[in-house]
Amino acid sequence: MASHGDRLWLAAPAARWLDAFPLGNGRLGAMVLGGVERERLALNHENLWRGKTRDREVAPAAQHLPDIREALLAGRLTEGAELATTYLSGHERRVQPYQPVGDLTIRCDGHADVTDYRRTLELATGICTVSYRHGGTTYTRETFASAEHGGIVVRMAADTPGLLTATIALDRIDDPECTLHRWTDGNRFGFEGRFVEGVTFAAEARVVVQGGTCVPGAGAALEIAGADEFLLVLAMAVDYSSPDPVGQCAAQLDAVPLDFRLLREAHVAEHRALYDRVTLDLGQTPDAEALPLNERIARVRDGHDDVGLAALFFQLGRYLLMASSRHCEQPANLQGLWNEDLEPAWNADFHHDINLQMNYWPAEVCNLPECAEPLFAYLKRNIPAAAQVARNLYGCRGIYLAITGDVWNAATPEAPGWDVWTGAAAWLAEHLWWRYEYTCDDAFLHDEVYPFYRLVAEFYEDYLVRDAQGRLVPVPSQSPENSVVGGASPVTLCVGATMDLLLIRDVLTRCLQMSEQLGVDADRRAVWQGMLRALAPLQIGKFGQLQEWLEDYEEGEPGHRHVSHLIGVFPGDQMTPERLPEFYQAARVSLERRLAQGGGHTGWSRSWVIGLWARFFEAERAHEDLLHLIADWVTDSMLDLHPPQIFQIDGNFGGTAGIAEMLLQSHGGVVRLLPALPAAWSSGFVTGLRARGGLAVDMTWREGRLREVRLNSARDGVCRLAWPEDGALTCNGQYLPMCEGICEVAVEAGAHYLLQPAAAFTR
Repeated sequence: MASHGDRLWLAAPAARWLDAFPLGNGRLGAMVLGGVERERLALNHENLWRGKTRDREVAPAAQHLPDIREALLAGRLTEGAELATTYLSGHERRVQPYQPVGDLTIRCDGHADVTDYRRTLELATGICTVSYRHGGTTYTRETFASAEHGGIVVRMAADTPGLLTATIALDRIDDPECTLHRWTDGNRFGFEGRFVEGVTFAAEARVVVQGGTCVPGAGAALEIAGADEFLLVLAMAVDYSSPDPVGQCAAQLDAVPLDFRLLREAHVAEHRALYDRVTLDLGQTPDAEALPLNERIARVRDGHDDVGLAALFFQLGRYLLMASSRHCEQPANLQGLWNEDLEPAWNADFHHDINLQMNYWPAEVCNLPECAEPLFAYLKRNIPAAAQVARNLYGCRGIYLAITGDVWNAATPEAPGWDVWTGAAAWLAEHLWWRYEYTCDDAFLHDEVYPFYRLVAEFYEDYLVRDAQGRLVPVPSQSPENSVVGGASPVTLCVGATMDLLLIRDVLTRCLQMSEQLGVDADRRAVWQGMLRALAPLQIGKFGQLQEWLEDYEEGEPGHRHVSHLIGVFPGDQMTPERLPEFYQAARVSLERRLAQGGGHTGWSRSWVIGLWARFFEAERAHEDLLHLIADWVTDSMLDLHPPQIFQIDGNFGGTAGIAEMLLQSHGGVVRLLPALPAAWSSGFVTGLRARGGLAVDMTWREGRLREVRLNSARDGVCRLAWPEDGALTCNGQYLPMCEGICEVAVEAGAHYLLQPAAAFTR
């Protein structure tokens, strides 16, 4: 069950959209600002994007690659970059933007003077409640996004009969690119929108009033007077997958039971079935939960720790992933599901050089595997276009994904300079591999993972070339999104950026492993082995750092927000104390140098740093950066920020994954328990985390010492556990030998195992 602390609350309405509370069922989203005289629910639908009829064709340009490569291999970086940008970049600056649907407003005239105001988001139920007193009457609004019934549900009630008077309306910001038709019919009202390029969408609400009257208002609105309460159910649809959005909304509303208790119970049951899988208790800071969220954040900003706030941030990330990526078609974008702007930052696109990946870092370990399904579907939908673009731009078999994407599945490069990067498909493939590692599902490996990896490997078979030393290198290559002195700006194209070399090595190694395990493509193994032998090696630079590029260039921005070359430490696992230890240590030097120059200066970048410190087993430094993330890079509703004040959800997801990494790691064939537990979290428990190998893990610790571990295995096998302290252990009451901090537990599918220090068992 969820802990009592899984609650965000504020003592005032949101003065801006950024401080609202997000609701979502994967497909539909709403930001609840919590106003009194005028409540605003800012509405979104996952499929409402511009750009449907744009020209996304990519003309053949591979004939220019020899000239581009000749310049880059000769060290003429600027010349090579100019040629690459001219011929390989997209013909438009950005993908077209993700759009808001509009606003649902509830106006209660005269309610400006209120007391006892409270706005609460219960993460465990997915319900936002706004309550206040006015004129001796308590007014309460409950709002949730139901995945069970597919709509936004609002109930408003007064505890004094007959005193609820309100105007409820649907509308959208004036937009010269979109025509809007509004209507009201009985107790239903809504609008249909149409963009100039033909995308159509609709929103419709149905209202049931207890007591009082309900009459049509101007536009798409209803006037309620003298009521006890009202129930509103809202549907939204887009012609992306609903040919008739207006009809789809009407049919959906006809099918919804207009009974708030039934709607609420069904919603809570579905929501908690996912949310309650994981609980986290890190202890409590005295009286912290009695403070509104903005004051708790301010206290952290003033240098005070709040361990309950760290646990709340963790669970908020899980909640946001559920809200923006379940029972839906699209993966979570740069803003998850929520956007109020016609021109949002970076168009709220799918950014493939860290941001989309970071969105899904928590999915497996935090026991929300269903939430990764929209990502997998997105990758599969992009394969046909990705194959065509790979041929046209690079003359390669296999697939190429651009650095940015949208819902139109075109794989078109559209950010000149930045988009000359070939590593997106390789990095996104990692999530398919993780799904296999966590589930050990051989059918998924055969049907989904290996086919995608095989396409990525085919691309590199054709793309890599020999340099003057005979090494295989990717050209052009990029370390997103960094530059070097003497290279192109704002991003440098070069020969063999370390990130690309790591991705290629990862793809080929896993293809070999899968080919052997599945007994397929035996003839390709020699090719992949030869490529691995010839691939340019990693390099250690003059400062003892892991070089970001094959050459030890001077960095144009030593404190750059990206740490792309460190993916082999986290989220990958190529560099560990046991595997490539010298490069593992060099990567640590790189991280220290980056941070010393001001790195980690966005929310998502700081989140990445937390995961890296956890992999370096630096508990206090990981904890310090978590506090910085909360203090410096969140809104009053604890949503992640990119400077100056731009909502970007990946920092929430990355922070949640980083906390999980501090508590549990399972790469490299070893399950590490509490590998980066800071002193501030001296006592606590976590239940429901998942480890590679089909394991569910619960842990309890006190005074910094692990006291109890419960394992549940989904398969037969042997689990290798790294216990954080020395001493004998017991497993289900039997002594368990431990060698150099590692114990082995033979597990069976469906069985449960209790591990304890032998001394605790004796007591």
